Amino acid sequence: MNETRQKLEVVVVGGGMITHDQILPSLYQLQRNGVVGGIKVCALNPAPLRSLAESPSLKQAFPEHGFEASPPLDASDDTVLPDLYREAIAELPPRNLVVVAVPDHVHGRVIRVALEHDQHVLSVKPLVPTYAESVEIERLAREKGLFVGVEYHKRFDRRSLDARRLYRAGRFGEFRAGEAKMIEPYYYRHSNFQNWFTRENSDPFTYVGCHYVDLVYFITGLKPVEVSVRGVEGRFPNGNVGYMWAAGRVVWENGAVLSVTDGLGYPDKGAGMNDQCLVLYCEGDDCGAVLKHDDQYRGVQQGYVDDASGAHFRFISPDYFKLVPYEGQGLKPVGYGFESIEALALAAMRTNAAGEGLEGKSALDARRKCLAEIDGRGLLATPANSSINELVTEAARLSIVRDGMPAVIEYGDSPAVRLRG
Repeated sequence: MNETRQKLEVVVVGGGMITHDQILPSLYQLQRNGVVGGIKVCALNPAPLRSLAESPSLKQAFPEHGFEASPPLDASDDTVLPDLYREAIAELPPRNLVVVAVPDHVHGRVIRVALEHDQHVLSVKPLVPTYAESVEIERLAREKGLFVGVEYHKRFDRRSLDARRLYRAGRFGEFRAGEAKMIEPYYYRHSNFQNWFTRENSDPFTYVGCHYVDLVYFITGLKPVEVSVRGVEGRFPNGNVGYMWAAGRVVWENGAVLSVTDGLGYPDKGAGMNDQCLVLYCEGDDCGAVLKHDDQYRGVQQGYVDDASGAHFRFISPDYFKLVPYEGQGLKPVGYGFESIEALALAAMRTNAAGEGLEGKSALDARRKCLAEIDGRGLLATPANSSINELVTEAARLSIVRDGMPAVIEYGDSPAVRLRG
């Protein structure tokens, strides 16, 4: 890869938990590595931006790094500027990078603004709530030769990559039945989730269960054809009503069934930071096979003399995202959370490099060819190669508001979702 190409200037839209825990430290490391240039972070108001700027863990890990805040850190707490991100994106030169880290139901409008201003996009999952929106995003990006990547970081877990290779080599036979689970901490209910994670916007299945639906597709290549989700409602501390729990069932094109349990309710002082797993039971020629990932526990246990981690004893997963010592100054991120962000940013750079030295239609065609190769490889989630996720999200939302009535996904020239019967 040609390392002399221009660095990516980055605008991050959203200053919440995922920006603090994964996105911003990954971008800081990419600054160290010469991939990223300047970083601007936009939020509705300055409070979350001050939290990012004053974060002890980020200061310790990246003492020489910082970001430009929009609105400024010294702005009044009463400042609420929902459209300020539009100005930040408009100021970027073409074919840089916009990172979309806002609530799920807002993704589409931010992505469209980025594409309209000729910017590559890195979006947290799920991309958008409906298949039609994903098709429109794919069309607009293809017209302009721009990369859009969805941050399904579990794809970069080594155990997932190994499982994909072995499954597609026939080592597991055929997936027939399985279960997945992701229960996030109870304290999410006291976070900004209570302002947006309401019945009309999202639910645990589409918010975190999508990771495992995507992962089954990523590993097996099978498409989902039917989705049913039953939600359990609850009330946030501010009085808003949302789905606190969800139980889903996904039927795949070969008739296999996956049960998916999700929620916001893992004990805050529990040993794990959450509870998550994937089990696929498979069949071969007169034999069975199994693929089992216990993702919340990876053989590491730590007991502390304090409760700075929220509890005196924890199961530790060092594989997702950790800041660790290295030979340079501060700390560096390791794990598949960083590798996912890095791969998506490098894909945007690779797309730019494909058109270097060319002009007009020749440059556009070269970028489009590069994007087609990325889509075809299927490791990075893009609108072109992972739209099954938007179909599942659309089906799940159709089902959950009807108390679990199954929704069917129909493929063909114009994939669509409908209630069964």
